[in-house]
Amino acid sequence: MTLNICQGTKCHTYETQSRIRGTKGNKVLRTRKARFDMNVNREWIRNWEHYFCDERCMNDWLDVHMVQLINYVGIKTKPSETPIDIIEETKTNWTGQEYTIKTINILTEKTA
Repeated sequence: MTLNICQGTKCHTYETQSRIRGTKGNKVLRTRKARFDMNVNREWIRNWEHYFCDERCMNDWLDVHMVQLINYVGIKTKPSETPIDIIEETKTNWTGQEYTIKTINILTEKTA
């Protein structure tokens, strides 16, 4: 079972009890381990939890590396679109007054 070290750029500077290590007179703040082991795969675990101990450390890392990451992956130049249909329904409330509800229905592409 291998545990990853948190990749947060400031993880070792946060003053929490879980980061304190060392003997009396020789104490240090140490980077924590990532929240989950890389071998643990459960549907409710988010990908970032394999690399960072918490969201603060993840955001610290993103603050430093976001531009480099976006340039590597690529910047979108066109907006994405999802085909929809707007459905209007007229209903009657408990006093007998009519009102209209608009619902957005996402259309799925038909595969041939």
